Amino acid sequence: MITVLLADDQMLVRAGFKALLDAQADIEVVGEADNGEAAVRLTTELLPDVVLMDIRMPVLDGLEATRRIGARAELAAVKVVVLTTFELDEYVFEALRAGAAGFLVKDTEPADLLRAVRVAVAGDALLSPGVTRRLIGEFAARSKAPAEAAGPALTALTYREREVLTLVGMGLSNEEIARRLVVSPLTAKTHVSRAMVKLGARDRAQLVVLAYESGLVRPGWLG
Repeated sequence: MITVLLADDQMLVRAGFKALLDAQADIEVVGEADNGEAAVRLTTELLPDVVLMDIRMPVLDGLEATRRIGARAELAAVKVVVLTTFELDEYVFEALRAGAAGFLVKDTEPADLLRAVRVAVAGDALLSPGVTRRLIGEFAARSKAPAEAAGPALTALTYREREVLTLVGMGLSNEEIARRLVVSPLTAKTHVSRAMVKLGARDRAQLVVLAYESGLVRPGWLG
């Protein structure tokens, strides 16, 4: 059973998401928070598999709440999926950098919301759809300058792992990476996992951030 915490200050939004999620046999909403501070507290208490986190919330915004959750070792298994609108684009890349596993626009289709929850738990390519790739490119273009330490950190990777990291940054799934490199999906997954361990990335989304910050991927290279 996948457990979910809803963090949004709008009761109607939470009610809609809860009705959709609870109707699934494999998903259960275990808590609701109407501000970021409560989201962090309830995440610590309930240890949900996924937190659906709105960015604009009172007391503590979703970006800082995501950062605090991501900074706690005991919450390493919790996946935060940020909810946003196109008006909040400038914040989303920062949310990924802060530890979010991915993001959704608030008016997403029900099927996409359900898929996002399941994919986040699996640690797979939540960032793979083409529209998301374009948005990630925009966030990268608006983000801070590349981290100085990102380049040297890549020296721990083999040539193939750097190649795979680049493809992850472009939004490709393991299956797409396998086809591109003419290897098996299992081999592609192994390379992704090794890169995550060597770079200390908690999930695939952070690999995307590292790919941009290290300069392996630039906006406009997405396809």
